[in-house]
Amino acid sequence: MTFPDLPDPQRAWAYLPASPLSGAAEGPLVGLTFSVKDLYGVPGWPLRASTRAPVPDPGESMLVRRLLDLGASAVGKTHLHEVALGITGMNGFGGTTHPFDPERVPGGSSSGAAVSVALWQVDFALGTDTGGSIRVPAAWCGVVGYKPTKGHPAWSTEGVLPLSWTCDHAGPLARDMRTIVQVQEALTGQTVAPQDWAGVKVGLWLPEGWVDDTVREALRLYAARLAGLGATVEAVPFPEVLDAYSPIVLSEAAQVHSEALKETEPGFLPFTHASLRQGQALTEEEVRAAFAHRAGYRAQLDDLLSRFDVLLAPAVPTPPPLVGQEEVEVGEGRLPLRRAVLRLTAPFSLLGAPTVALPSTAPFVGVQLVGRHGEDDRLLGLALALEG
Repeated sequence: MTFPDLPDPQRAWAYLPASPLSGAAEGPLVGLTFSVKDLYGVPGWPLRASTRAPVPDPGESMLVRRLLDLGASAVGKTHLHEVALGITGMNGFGGTTHPFDPERVPGGSSSGAAVSVALWQVDFALGTDTGGSIRVPAAWCGVVGYKPTKGHPAWSTEGVLPLSWTCDHAGPLARDMRTIVQVQEALTGQTVAPQDWAGVKVGLWLPEGWVDDTVREALRLYAARLAGLGATVEAVPFPEVLDAYSPIVLSEAAQVHSEALKETEPGFLPFTHASLRQGQALTEEEVRAAFAHRAGYRAQLDDLLSRFDVLLAPAVPTPPPLVGQEEVEVGEGRLPLRRAVLRLTAPFSLLGAPTVALPSTAPFVGVQLVGRHGEDDRLLGLALALEG
């Protein structure tokens, strides 16, 4: 199969060159292929961020360059939820659909990334995660996603079009943890060893009413599995953080796209345009208050992770919703889809903690494992042990 003829009924691919961008002839990633979310700057490849509006040029991605130097080959660019401001996969080019059910969404914003690995079109995919944009599509597409600690030196966001510089992370998706670990080891030069779960203290974060019965049962079974491996599992509280997350992200996104917003009709989809205008209208006082709330939440998370080794949480509130579905039914009733999803995933990007999304026993319902800041390799080792 030639790459330009790669079948794409899901509209996952934003750009496919005539042939892949070949990696170095020698290196630890030789033989692996990857897709690139269309926020990463790649010389000679267009960057549209899946929007019809004009976007800034971020320059060349240092992460893509590093992966090529390590031997991996880049197949092409994948679509995303428009400018990464959303969690379903809708964009200015028709939107991406689920890899196995065209009536459902794949999750976003790294929608095409998840589809490209779920369909075995590449070995791993580069995504970004600002509020759940790696973990949500990983969960809904049945693959694995890793959001590193904020500022991890191996996962550079230089040369990546931002959504929110406070919350943005670069990271990979793959079909299994072994591939994620192989890429991590190549980038860091450090070995990631499987970790024994015996004696590990797990904080189970499953707020009452926030998920449906399918997700609740999947979390219960996952917690029981960890307990069976010797971990201790204890329920823990943590608040909703959207009062901090939303003002920070929307205000920074409006600054990123300030040139386009000078136009009356810049070309964004209506929801994206309205959200960016909302961010533009926020006052300095409102943004300062959001950062103050963020500092308080960071202290609470640090306290939790001083008492527990990892947190276990749902990655999504329900199985994948239908295309165009704007509300979901969870334990406490019908809620806007965006809020129902983001309140589960946004804490760990807002606060920069390393997190992996892993499949559960329920189809297309993933879980999150959250580690301590800077302890990425230990978190990956724990996740790797679950796959053995």
